[in-house]
Amino acid sequence: MVDLRAKPYCLSDEDIAWVEATIAAMTDEEKVGQLFFDNNGGASDDELREIVAKYHLGGFRYNGIKSHRVREVIEVLQTSSPIPLFIACNTESGGNGSGTDGTYIGSGIKVAATGKVKYAYDLGFLSNEEAAAMGNNMAFAPVCDIHYNWENTEIVSRCFGRDVQRVIDMSVAYMEGVHALPGYASVAKHFPGNGQDFRDAHLASNVNEFTREEWMATYGKVYKALIDAGLDGIMGGHIMLPKYMREVKPGITDDEMLPATLCPEIMTGLLRDELGFNGLVVSDATHMVGMTNRMTRKEMVPAAINAGCDMFLFYNDADEDIGWMLDAYRDGVISEERMTEALTRILGLKARMGLNKKAKKDIVPPVETLDAVLGAQKYKDAAAAIAEDAITLVKYKDQNVLPIAPEKYKRIMIVYVKGYDGPMAQLMKFAFGGGGSKTPAQTLCEKLQEKGFNAFIYESPMEKAKRLAAEGKGGGFGDLYRAGKSSIEAFKAQQDLVITLFDVDNGRPSFGMSKGGGEIPWYVHDVPTIGISVNAPTMLADAPTLRTYINAYDSRPCTMDALVDKLLAGPDAFTGADPIDSFCGLWDTRL
Repeated sequence: MVDLRAKPYCLSDEDIAWVEATIAAMTDEEKVGQLFFDNNGGASDDELREIVAKYHLGGFRYNGIKSHRVREVIEVLQTSSPIPLFIACNTESGGNGSGTDGTYIGSGIKVAATGKVKYAYDLGFLSNEEAAAMGNNMAFAPVCDIHYNWENTEIVSRCFGRDVQRVIDMSVAYMEGVHALPGYASVAKHFPGNGQDFRDAHLASNVNEFTREEWMATYGKVYKALIDAGLDGIMGGHIMLPKYMREVKPGITDDEMLPATLCPEIMTGLLRDELGFNGLVVSDATHMVGMTNRMTRKEMVPAAINAGCDMFLFYNDADEDIGWMLDAYRDGVISEERMTEALTRILGLKARMGLNKKAKKDIVPPVETLDAVLGAQKYKDAAAAIAEDAITLVKYKDQNVLPIAPEKYKRIMIVYVKGYDGPMAQLMKFAFGGGGSKTPAQTLCEKLQEKGFNAFIYESPMEKAKRLAAEGKGGGFGDLYRAGKSSIEAFKAQQDLVITLFDVDNGRPSFGMSKGGGEIPWYVHDVPTIGISVNAPTMLADAPTLRTYINAYDSRPCTMDALVDKLLAGPDAFTGADPIDSFCGLWDTRL
């Protein structure tokens, strides 16, 4: 069962008595409700009170609304709930993982590029200090996946890279930063380990192909280090381990393979029995296709708990999912022993966090606490320090390109390359805005102009054709094709340096036309060219001709300031070290 005197709980007899007495006094509905996390940022206060009263939920996760509203919502929830709530947030890279106006500090991959474990600790502490002032008490972080496959876009910017020991050191440091905050919990993700499959578990099954031995030497080593250091919780990922399963369950068929969140051999046998994890397990979001494509949802809801998940992250329809869970408990599909085990871990962690000993009015800090820390200078200073140390000169074949100077490259053309603006990207823009802000290309252009360069942003043949058509000067495809055509000498005469600026969040860059114009850097032997990514660090795969390539990891103001300073200072100013294989395992990217 559960040892509440051991890590991560370390409870007193008094706290254990509270856990046991609380469980004994619960109705069936209250027991089942504790198994669920909700995500409800847009509800009114009255709707929130109704949700708490009707469903008896164990936790909520918050991000996507302004910080002061986050705090108000959490205060309503905590004062309405008979049992204190877990309030989780995705503080993987800053307090903006709770409130949209929280402070971004640095992504996992950016922190990893610095090589400084201290920054991982700072990320854990500072991100969640700001989130705690909003009322949060649990981080769905660190992301302790390992990035082995360059085509995996789900965790490339979120994890600490591909070196196992660095992932261990930085994941543990992040957790220790979280634990420096009284009553705050850390939930690492995504067990048993993302980073091998190129597919996103939101959209398809995700597979980890390691054998048992390989897994134990990599992902298992990471999780064991975190468990030994006192990790509170683990988020189960919708990730299959087929080779491991064939070793522990000979004769298993492909059709019988399940993601970890539905697989007792992984979530209980591997995590509990072999690694000895005594803490809380939360499933990843239960609407993701990596989980929903294995059985009916009615079967899936209790199957997650029986596999070893203690809490079920989100619901599709509250009445339906919670009703199915309740029916499964009353019908014995979920045993009394399994229900008590899950509730003991849930309430045990709440007791470890001291929530059982706080008056409802004191669980959420006063608004003055949030006012004092929101956007604090120390968070901005940490972000600037990380940016300074992280920016990485990955490839440098033309040794005389850097440093840049107005006397050397007066005319700089910036080619702005983005990715496919799919439904998810459009949704994020709708939810979080961004349409009226400057693009990274505009920011870079202005900063270079301030330094004395004649910098300008390239207009693609497609953009030019659209503009000419709007002016009544267009002539169909011929004009579009010819719009970017010119002699090499004429092209060289227009700019002294080209910066190909990649701003690709997930997936692959979209260059537009393949003939004519300047989108694709075909001209690297004719005009000095620097490739810079301010987002995904794997752009060399699609632009291997680039002879100078830099990963900046994001386009925050402090990052753009540091980037321009380093371009002007020269190659020795770039101190970041590649935390993944930015050459993407392709030989021609190194040419």
